[in-house]
Amino acid sequence: MAPFSDYPNYDALGLADLVRTRQVTPLELVEAAICQITEHNPALNAVIFALFDQARATAQAPLPDGPFAGVPMLLKDFWATCAGVPTSDGNAMLRHFPRPRDSEMVRRWKASGAIILGKTNVPEFALQPTTEPAAFGPTRNPWDLRRSPAGSSGGSAAAVASRMVPIASATDGGGSIRMPAACCGLFGLKVSRGRTPSGPDQGEMWSGLGVEHVITRTVRDSAAMLDATAGMDVGAPYAAPEPQRPFLEEVTCEPGRLRIAFTDHPFFGHAVHPECRAGVRATARLLESLGHEVVEDAPRIDGAACAKAMLILVAAEVRAALVEAALLAGRRPNPEDFETATYAMGLLGKSYSLQAYMGAWRRIRQTTREVGQFFTYYDALLTPTLAQPPLLLGHFDLTPPQALLLRVANRMGAGWLLRSLAVPHQIAKQLYDYMPYTPLFNLTGQPAMSVPLIWSGDGLPIGMQFAARYGDEATLFRLAGQLERARPWAQRRPLL
Repeated sequence: MAPFSDYPNYDALGLADLVRTRQVTPLELVEAAICQITEHNPALNAVIFALFDQARATAQAPLPDGPFAGVPMLLKDFWATCAGVPTSDGNAMLRHFPRPRDSEMVRRWKASGAIILGKTNVPEFALQPTTEPAAFGPTRNPWDLRRSPAGSSGGSAAAVASRMVPIASATDGGGSIRMPAACCGLFGLKVSRGRTPSGPDQGEMWSGLGVEHVITRTVRDSAAMLDATAGMDVGAPYAAPEPQRPFLEEVTCEPGRLRIAFTDHPFFGHAVHPECRAGVRATARLLESLGHEVVEDAPRIDGAACAKAMLILVAAEVRAALVEAALLAGRRPNPEDFETATYAMGLLGKSYSLQAYMGAWRRIRQTTREVGQFFTYYDALLTPTLAQPPLLLGHFDLTPPQALLLRVANRMGAGWLLRSLAVPHQIAKQLYDYMPYTPLFNLTGQPAMSVPLIWSGDGLPIGMQFAARYGDEATLFRLAGQLERARPWAQRRPLL
């Protein structure tokens, strides 16, 4: 069978329409996607588990009558459990343990008619803003193979940007949808807390910081997939407010005159690259030309306190994840089964007192109130998505002294030593200097999106982040649709 040669030129809804009108078959689309993966994955290392035979079988069987019937899709290898397939979480040990059932989000993606072709690369336990796990090797950015696609959904973003698939799943616990979207020239929406399901094996993801959705080339694909997956599942601890109408309808609606704040001042980090600052100013001018009221302003938060609170919370979650991973493998947690920094983060989480943990929660809840108040005055807030254009691979590698100290502490099981030497805080500072804008909206639970509006002097994508009130994805989709019409980006593609 000859592959469908126009496959890379269509978004997911476009491909679904071709299937619906019988211009192509689902099997033809699957074969075209397999050709793209076979051609590009050796250079990019985006796909780490191939499910090609299963995909072919699914394509030849009756498909659900969903909006994405017959469309190839990839799953991020973190949180998205697929029956009979390992979910490695970027860890070498877990790659050998197939999971017994689909997660609710995977069930809903399948119900939309999407056909799963495989799973994409992630940093171990999704901890890094780059995708360079020791277990699977680095994923490379299609726009420059020397650079990172960011993380933790870097494999998914690289796959979509290189046209392997038009849509791939992603998670966001600190920016992991928005950052790879920014680095790969894609659209990425972090949905409101509780908008999409987290069951049946998790009550909430990363203590409510994390959500699951997709990375796409077009705004409409993201909206249509959210229509297909949104809504609480059985036993959910909370749910986002019901939308007034389908999100897909919002994309083509004019947003009206919005009151939009903007800032290039980092919430958590320090220095910001001049091209990222210039990008915000250029985007503010674009918004004004579209008729919006644009004001330079930002929430007043204690960034250092928020950064520390998030570190405590994430460290505790990592410790729990390491214990669960070891239990699945039938052993006790030990440093040999995990990357040095991952295990050290778990030790740090184990070392914090209950008082420190609850203090972190209090800080986060207070910040949520403060940021919520800010959005009573503004419809949206514009910032850079990241403080730097796409970075070279290896940028976040431990220095030899850091690696030595962490290994010693890991062997001793001494989380107290890590705290006294402040090594994790030094590493966290480096991370926050790169990602000073995205984590705030994981803490508050608000929706935020990265839109590919700016390109660096070297031709690299630079994303612009927009956040809105809790539960107000509708405003973001209306604004994103307007921006996409004003400055189309979907046909820009890397020259691999």
